[in-house]
Amino acid sequence: MEKEKKALFIIFGGTGDLARRKLYPSLYRLYKKGYLKDHFAVIGTARRPWSDEHYQSIVMETIESIQVSKEDAAEFASHFRYQSHNVNDTEHYDTLLTLAEELDEEYDLEQNRIFYLSMSPQFFGTISQHLKSQGLLTSSGFNRVVIEKPFGHDYESALELNDEITEAFDEDQLYRIDHYLGKEMVLNIPALRFGNHFLESVWNNNFISNVQITLSEDMGMGERGGYYDDSGALRDMVQNHVLQILALLAMEQPSSYSDEDIRSAKTTVLKALRTYDKENVLKNFVRGQYGPAESVPGYREEDKVAPDSQTETFVAGKVLVDTPRWEGVPFYVRTGKRMKEKVGRIDIEFKSNDSHFFQADVQNPLAANYLTINLAPEEGFSFQLNTKKAGPGMEPSQVALSHHYSKEEVDNNPEAYEKLILDCLNGDSTNFIHWDELAESWKYIDTIRKVWDEEEAEFPNYTAGSMGPHASDELLEKDGFRWIWNP
Repeated sequence: MEKEKKALFIIFGGTGDLARRKLYPSLYRLYKKGYLKDHFAVIGTARRPWSDEHYQSIVMETIESIQVSKEDAAEFASHFRYQSHNVNDTEHYDTLLTLAEELDEEYDLEQNRIFYLSMSPQFFGTISQHLKSQGLLTSSGFNRVVIEKPFGHDYESALELNDEITEAFDEDQLYRIDHYLGKEMVLNIPALRFGNHFLESVWNNNFISNVQITLSEDMGMGERGGYYDDSGALRDMVQNHVLQILALLAMEQPSSYSDEDIRSAKTTVLKALRTYDKENVLKNFVRGQYGPAESVPGYREEDKVAPDSQTETFVAGKVLVDTPRWEGVPFYVRTGKRMKEKVGRIDIEFKSNDSHFFQADVQNPLAANYLTINLAPEEGFSFQLNTKKAGPGMEPSQVALSHHYSKEEVDNNPEAYEKLILDCLNGDSTNFIHWDELAESWKYIDTIRKVWDEEEAEFPNYTAGSMGPHASDELLEKDGFRWIWNP
């Protein structure tokens, strides 16, 4: 199969932070590797009155640290054009069509088009409808739409948004992106499970006592205070990243690694999440908001955040999956802002071994076995085993079998957005989110959100730089567990 891909990218929100930090560097990496070469073009659109030359200079700035040479970067940037665009103005789509057709002919793009919606979701519907009504969808090439989160604010708004978009596009043309699904170790979850018989044979409630997912961030709001104060950690992180990881961990083995089979397996898990009533939401989910620490402002002092905000910056929860495989196994999830360290990891704790093989008078009982999958910033995995201390007797000790990617390997691994954009070019939606998954995850989140909206929280309740409120530790302690990662 020919490596080079032919496509026109039309990026709505082409002057935004995401485009600068992620999209343009990812496109350049694909260019360096030959996936994009002579037959691609990019149109950036936004309200700012930029020229092509200014836009190309911005693109070159974004790839300066990874460029092969200034000449190579300039050649790459020469494929970029800019159009000042009002998404509500029909005439602007006519101008966009003219430019798209010119670039299609200039670069021989075969009418393949990827529309990247990197804007507020309130514009997704009108953009989709104008793309169809003004003839930007081609008849001979492919038409694909990449949609950034947030996709809705709850189930009802997500459904309304989906209905608007699917008036113009079929479901198989939609690529709802979750960059966590492009992370190397998230992609490795099915490989670890189904590629190792010894793991898959114990991947159930007979052997696993609990599963822990931690996505912690050490930064605060930056310039995102306005967005975040209307969203919160439950919607911003749990609804998408956390539940997607949980679904990969808990799904049954699909018959193949195809987009349809993977989606079906994940959707089955999301449908099986136990829905809590009000009493059990308050019992099994913890919310927090960070207060000030030395030289660090509290959440309510952040820019564009209400001084009496009830928005949570931390969530911990006990999720139950009502399937025969996972009956009785809690999945503990945790995510938050301004925590002690930036870490993404999964810890699977296996049931304790009550073997009497070791010395009976040993004070320390046998430790549980743990499998840890490190997502970020370190990437790799480790498996903690019991062995004996060197010397006489049978006093137990613990060792870790581990593999972690070196810094060089991590640096050379494709970045998440690079992988996902290439998947979209190839028409592979396996690592994107299907509407069925989205619908089920929103339904689950809405039951929690409804209870919290009816109860005023005592915020702030954890200090910036800590690991969240004490209630997060109590959530596990009452079940006889503890957070495995507790720096």
